[in-house]
Amino acid sequence: MLNAQLKAWLDRLNELVAEQKAAGVEATPATVRDSMAAMTRNQVRPGPELPWVGDARVECGETPVPVRLYDPAPDRDTPVCLFFHGGGHMAGSVAVYDPICRRLADASSWLVVSVDYRLAPEYPYPFGLEDCHSVARHLWPVLDAQGRRYQRRLALAGDSGGGTFAATLSALAQNDQRLPVEKQVLIYPSLDYTLNHPSVTENGKGYLLEAERIAWYFQHYFQHGEDRRGASPLFMPVSNRLPETLVISAEYCPLRDEALAYVQRLNDTGVPCRHRHFDDMIHAYLNLESLAPDACAATYREIAAFLNGD
Repeated sequence: MLNAQLKAWLDRLNELVAEQKAAGVEATPATVRDSMAAMTRNQVRPGPELPWVGDARVECGETPVPVRLYDPAPDRDTPVCLFFHGGGHMAGSVAVYDPICRRLADASSWLVVSVDYRLAPEYPYPFGLEDCHSVARHLWPVLDAQGRRYQRRLALAGDSGGGTFAATLSALAQNDQRLPVEKQVLIYPSLDYTLNHPSVTENGKGYLLEAERIAWYFQHYFQHGEDRRGASPLFMPVSNRLPETLVISAEYCPLRDEALAYVQRLNDTGVPCRHRHFDDMIHAYLNLESLAPDACAATYREIAAFLNGD
């Protein structure tokens, strides 16, 4: 059953959405970005305070990629978690996800690096993915330049569209000795750009992330007739070289079934995979922490336990 607080909030939201549609209001990239930022700001409190947080730029080609570093233990050599934010490849930013990354670093005691990749439609496929890939390949000199103490142990993490990037890089890393990925964390990830799973229809209206909006995101991301199936992590080759994986899914999420299918593929291949399913949650609940505090706390504990081998 859907969480009661989320249901009450969704009821109000859906009324507002219906009023806007009736008035002919159409979404734009700017309004979507503003909406996600406002939702997160209103529902996720700032903090926690960390010993060291700093911004940097990864020089990896003509366009440097901004990143923000969250070091929970500057006096220790800590493993590194590269984080890719969600937002349908169109919204979200390092600033929007600052409280979420702080919580991740605080809970896990890993050094978290949040990537401010370029967004569609200004920068369609594959610009954002290439930014994330470049940061992963050129990360260590940046940490050195920032005076961070770290272990050369790398995990990839992301929620929603950021989970797409994490899973894609993990797939690429299977055959790239220069990109050793130890673990990946996929939080209600988008793994199938073809949108052919039943949950897209089942949960595609009334649960915040709607099927119509997902299709709109993808239309802005794929602007030149690219092979969407080929770009989908769910259909990329899977071998025992894929990193140990944690998948977090939500019952009322339209992306639920592709997450479950990915877990099944990894299990069938023998890739170590942990799966945590929240049967009363919706997509993007980490951005709605005040409405789902227990689920959010449990999620950060689950990620920390996975990263630390507990």
